[in-house]
Amino acid sequence: MAQSKRNNKFRKKFIKTFIIGVSSVLFIFILFFGSIYIGLWGKVQSKKDLSNIQQSEASEILDSNGEIIDKLYKYNRQSITYSEIPKHLIQALVATEDARFYEHNGVDNYSLLRVFFKTILSGDKSSGGGSTITQQLAKNIFGRNSYGIFSMPVNKLKESIVAKRIEGIYSKEEILELYLNTVPFSGNTYGIESAAQLFFGRTTSQLNLQESATLVGTLKANHSYNPRLFPERSQLRRDVVISQMQKYDYISSAEANKAMAEPIQLNISEKNTFQRQYFIDLIRSKVENILGTIKKPDGTFYDLDEDGLQIYTTIDLKQQVLLEKSIREQVKYLQPLFEAEYTDSSPWTNLDLLQNLAEKTDRYKKWSTKKLSTNQIQDSLMKTRPTEVIVHGETTVLQMSILDSLSHSLKQINAASLSVDPKTGNVLAYVGGVDYRQSKYDIISNAKRQVGSTFKPIVYAAGLKSGLKPCDYISAKEITYTNAKNWNPKNSTSEDDPYLNYSLKYALTNSINTVSVKILEEAGISNTISLGKSMGITSDLVNEPSLALGVAELNMKELAKVYSSLANQGKVPELNFLTKITSRNGKVLAEIETKPSQQSDLNLKQNRILLAMLENVVNEGTAKRLRSTYGLSQDIAGKTGTTQSNRDGWFAAVTPKLVNISWVGFNNQSVSFKSTRLGQGANTALPIFGQLFKDMAKDRGFDPITRAKFTRLTTSQQEALDCEDQKRDGFFKRLFSKDEIEKEFEKKDEKEKKKKGFLNRLFGKKEN
Repeated sequence: MAQSKRNNKFRKKFIKTFIIGVSSVLFIFILFFGSIYIGLWGKVQSKKDLSNIQQSEASEILDSNGEIIDKLYKYNRQSITYSEIPKHLIQALVATEDARFYEHNGVDNYSLLRVFFKTILSGDKSSGGGSTITQQLAKNIFGRNSYGIFSMPVNKLKESIVAKRIEGIYSKEEILELYLNTVPFSGNTYGIESAAQLFFGRTTSQLNLQESATLVGTLKANHSYNPRLFPERSQLRRDVVISQMQKYDYISSAEANKAMAEPIQLNISEKNTFQRQYFIDLIRSKVENILGTIKKPDGTFYDLDEDGLQIYTTIDLKQQVLLEKSIREQVKYLQPLFEAEYTDSSPWTNLDLLQNLAEKTDRYKKWSTKKLSTNQIQDSLMKTRPTEVIVHGETTVLQMSILDSLSHSLKQINAASLSVDPKTGNVLAYVGGVDYRQSKYDIISNAKRQVGSTFKPIVYAAGLKSGLKPCDYISAKEITYTNAKNWNPKNSTSEDDPYLNYSLKYALTNSINTVSVKILEEAGISNTISLGKSMGITSDLVNEPSLALGVAELNMKELAKVYSSLANQGKVPELNFLTKITSRNGKVLAEIETKPSQQSDLNLKQNRILLAMLENVVNEGTAKRLRSTYGLSQDIAGKTGTTQSNRDGWFAAVTPKLVNISWVGFNNQSVSFKSTRLGQGANTALPIFGQLFKDMAKDRGFDPITRAKFTRLTTSQQEALDCEDQKRDGFFKRLFSKDEIEKEFEKKDEKEKKKKGFLNRLFGKKEN
């Protein structure tokens, strides 16, 4: 009897404790859920927010003629309607991701219990995540935040709340449409339409059963089931999807067997806008800054990805397409020639360099924090896996280790090109790199590189301004400058005759280094720097004799302004690429004012003579292949440039209505062309403009640009340029002249400035 009482007492105590425990857990859960529901863990989208999902509209980036350059989306790359989705694709999705989709109201409690008991209590990870398609849609659209150890429960509950609200607003068909338009697929694609076109080269409506099952199969793990990287694994996953379709009676056993017997047949079809993305990023950054100052009538800010804005730019899409093509073809031509020059000891096989680059990667840093041994990290660096790489502009899959990938990236030639209207400063074409997938670094906007001989026209301009004439003669003899660390500038071709003198016109035409240095000495370094600033340079310039040979590190946009001033009678335009932003109903939200041009310190006569000297560079000098190879007979001036060790090749082209600056080099400056023959700007960068202008000349729509003429030279200007290219010292001059091989580089302008300053202070005058 006593035992029975003790058992009853224990039973009551246990039940009481159990009830209290369950009630406590339930109470805590209710409090926790309530805190999420009222937004203490961050915003939970309201029905009003959710009702706007379908109203989201892509913004359009337009060229100067109103043609669409690209669209900016938040949720998807290409949107389709439910009616365009094949029935078997819907069935594959539901059977695999959410078999009870048509039965629940956004949250499948049965699946949650299954996951709870199988995954949490039994440790069965194959039971799935328990998220419905609607919950996954909420995650796709609104993402997840980090809440530390509470991240998973908080995000899951927020998605459950949002999922139920979505189900209360949208039909099942609308939810499926939204889901398939927003879900990420393999290959860094978003939305079923983009995935269908990437992997099978067709629209969603054209997909067959096997193709639909393949794409649905990738949703479980985008990378692991990427059919291009892991075809066998992807096919096994595809067959699981087909089996699920059979299990839920969407297809017969015979249909399933037939579909699974077929191998996956990819037809990779990538939309080639990877060069245009640099400009898209530039536009996005600029427009988002502007929109941050403009509010809608309801007080909220405009959203570039949702509000269907129209972004008007200065780009000429036809010219942009031609420039992209020219760059692709030139790099495709150069790459194998460059690699062939290195028969051994190539930079991209230098293990020390590769190791140094590897240590800067996120993956290496992650391994280091896990306290892996050096040997373990090295083994990981050498482990190969299927990797998507760009080879001659085409995506391919190779078995590569991390070191292999770094080596491949290191040897890739990069190129950039910028075209502007010299009068208005409007950017007409903009290619910031060869391929955005290969490198997202925008050379035009971000890089400063040594510009080589493309700087020389500024030096010659300073010479003209100091009183030198294009037909003045200067010795090409090499000299060592003792006050510049015994610097001994040399010419690319040796000249044995120390008594030979070249005219300024000829020296610029053939880019003779020794003459350029002597002109800088005559004009004065500080005077040259001041003139360069007036012509559009904003970067700091070195106050050294080597400035004459282009050691200055400049941005491409600065060069574009300098050369534009030559075609624009000395007026330096500000570069523009954005004109206005309008709302979806056409209301002007922002109109971008063009800043007025500034006048350079060159007078009109000096400016026109310098331009004529650069025309001679194209007619007879380092850029003459524009005439001989590309058959261009139009009015063109220009200057080639090559930097030390052939790291950078440049070409600056000037026509009456178009200025183009092109660069070819490498992202990592440890790499360079091995020979000047291949790596000089005349061979690397010049062909980009040459092919572009040749293609433009074939299109009569470009006649206003390609048939434009420079202003005629006046009689006095023609006479100033009319002289022999070279002149040898006479007998008496050779007899009595000092054979100078060493000297100090004279900074005459600085001495004169100091002298003038002293006299001004002596007589109490103010210095200008």
